[in-house]
Amino acid sequence: MSQLTSRVKSDFPIFTDSDLVYLDNASTTQKPQKVLDTINSMYTKSNANVHRALYSLGARATEEYEKSRKKLANFIGADSHKEVVFTSGTTESLNLLAHSLGSNLNPGDEILISEMEHHSNIIPWQQLAKRTCAKIQYIPITKDGELDFRQSKQLFNSKTKIVSITHISNVLGTINPMKKIGKLAHECGAVFIVDGAQGIAHKKINIKDIDCDFYAFSGHKMLGPTGIGVLWGKFELLNKMDPFMGGGEMIDKVTMTSATWNEVPYKFEAGTPNFIQAVGLGAAVDYLESIGMEEITNHEKQLTSYSLSELQKIDNIKIHGSAINRIGVVSFNIENIHPHDLAQFLNEYNIALRVGHHCAQPLLSKLNETATARLSTYLYNDEQDIDKLCMALREIIEYFK
Repeated sequence: MSQLTSRVKSDFPIFTDSDLVYLDNASTTQKPQKVLDTINSMYTKSNANVHRALYSLGARATEEYEKSRKKLANFIGADSHKEVVFTSGTTESLNLLAHSLGSNLNPGDEILISEMEHHSNIIPWQQLAKRTCAKIQYIPITKDGELDFRQSKQLFNSKTKIVSITHISNVLGTINPMKKIGKLAHECGAVFIVDGAQGIAHKKINIKDIDCDFYAFSGHKMLGPTGIGVLWGKFELLNKMDPFMGGGEMIDKVTMTSATWNEVPYKFEAGTPNFIQAVGLGAAVDYLESIGMEEITNHEKQLTSYSLSELQKIDNIKIHGSAINRIGVVSFNIENIHPHDLAQFLNEYNIALRVGHHCAQPLLSKLNETATARLSTYLYNDEQDIDKLCMALREIIEYFK
């Protein structure tokens, strides 16, 4: 067991007295006791609607909610906590942007994404393009699973208004060159959006260093609760945007005929926010920072390298993507064994591995696959987990002969 894993694994109750090998972290991560205790404490000691009550219980809930917003701002290097909008997750954040930025698009304008995007970073832009008669362009990928910039002059042009790219591929684990993409986007006057659903968990994020205009991510992929996420945006852009949904905290004044909006970020947080989950996400940030994102990144890179090395020793395996700059995720297929059959057999070994199209059907089509098996690791995984997986894979291959 690695030094990091030996220190942290006992912090996660799901692994107590269990031989579970959990390798589906790109889908969702497990939760440390600190996060679970924080959520329970909020429900039992500070459960009152935020921003509305004048009594002490409501004031405590509001204080914890806003304290979490500040933690998230500091975690990603934002200038102000007012640039942090709480959403239900990356999907809502990207839909919010497609809705609120869409009013600025005209027929013939272009939206640039890539062939390795998650459906959450494809469908909202497809719908926007249909509403506005805009056009979607795709940055292709190379055979090594990296973005292909050979046609960048054609892709990044005067018609390009929105560029929205995943930080790390949820299928290939490829770490995309965000600073390069941001430079190309801004040179042609486009808004640059980063889908950080996978990036936030594995790397120290500094949005000023990336120089993006928006960064979206989900809490449950970084040890936090489900149902909570963040959209960070530059204040001047958020301030110009129309709200995504109406009702509750997002209003300033409402009459029978009109309404005005609350200030940023509250004009994007309609209704009762997921405030307890937001506080739980703040606890997850505390936990990650107590370890250090650099240590987590180094652990993940070493484990990804080890996974690739060990999987390549298995007969009849096809590993997708060979980018050197990758982390946390390895997708593969085994000849003559359907990924769904593979997952069922691995379950008998108590190994949790994701199979399917991973909400990235255009990418899988590019790979000439309908489904792949995907292992995805995190800080509580180690080489022993990979060894158990590889042993099970060899036994399953032998069974299918």
